[in-house]
Amino acid sequence: MFRSYLQPPVSSLQPGIKMKDPNTTRRWTAGSILALLLLLALAAVFLMPFLWSLSASLKGLGQVYEFPPKLTVSDPQWSNYSRAMARLPFARFMLNTVILCVSCAAGQLLTASMAGYAFARLRFKGRDLLFVILLASMMLPAQVLLLPHFLLYRQLDWVGTYKPLIVPSWLGGSAFFIFLFRQFFRAIPAELEQAARLDGASEWQIYWRIFLPLSKPVLVTVGLLSFVAHWQEFLGPLIYLSDYRRYPISMGLRMYQSMDGSFVNLLMAASLMASVPLLLLFLLGQRYFTRTLLLTGGK
Repeated sequence: MFRSYLQPPVSSLQPGIKMKDPNTTRRWTAGSILALLLLLALAAVFLMPFLWSLSASLKGLGQVYEFPPKLTVSDPQWSNYSRAMARLPFARFMLNTVILCVSCAAGQLLTASMAGYAFARLRFKGRDLLFVILLASMMLPAQVLLLPHFLLYRQLDWVGTYKPLIVPSWLGGSAFFIFLFRQFFRAIPAELEQAARLDGASEWQIYWRIFLPLSKPVLVTVGLLSFVAHWQEFLGPLIYLSDYRRYPISMGLRMYQSMDGSFVNLLMAASLMASVPLLLLFLLGQRYFTRTLLLTGGK
């Protein structure tokens, strides 16, 4: 009965019939060449600010304000990077940022995945209504909640600490992240959950030992998005922090423009150094990010 599966395809046995080579070089048409040129032009536009920042970070302060601006650097000032780190407590700003980002990302990964699991696999009264309300909250501008949040945190005596920036991340954090986890968990076959229940697994064991190990792509994606969002956050630290020794790098970069004049070359050098961790994270998690968007998109 398995003989038909062992026989080679008919087309490969008949002479004169050539199989299409999957490694055949693609023919370039006028449309594909035009699309490639358009993509290269867009890439050049998006790379231009980065190239100017790199050029400005290697120039003297007077050369930065030359007009017309030049991307080439005749005499690179590599000492701008060491001066940028020495002028302000750059290492302290980076350490504060890492503490905030890791704490917030860990909280969002745990609580958003738990909420997503509850919306995807648990059955309780009002589940769909609560999920609709959750999605509706994504349309509410964050600026509307600034004053209520500030009054609440002031009553709790949290202003001036990291608590207003970290604690909300341990309460679900973001409706979008909950939505991602919910969509991913819905795609996991129900047979795995049923088999675990037959073996006597509790709800927590099913979530922790089955669903989380299978959700590596969405975990990496949510962790990456959360880390980047908190790395770049400026408004929250501006409102709740007053001691510069607690500033993250987003607030620290602003100080390069407010202390003893504007040192654009040092600001560009510090900005590029602050961007390196984000670039490395994106390169490491890019494939997981793409897989998550494909798997959570539904049909």
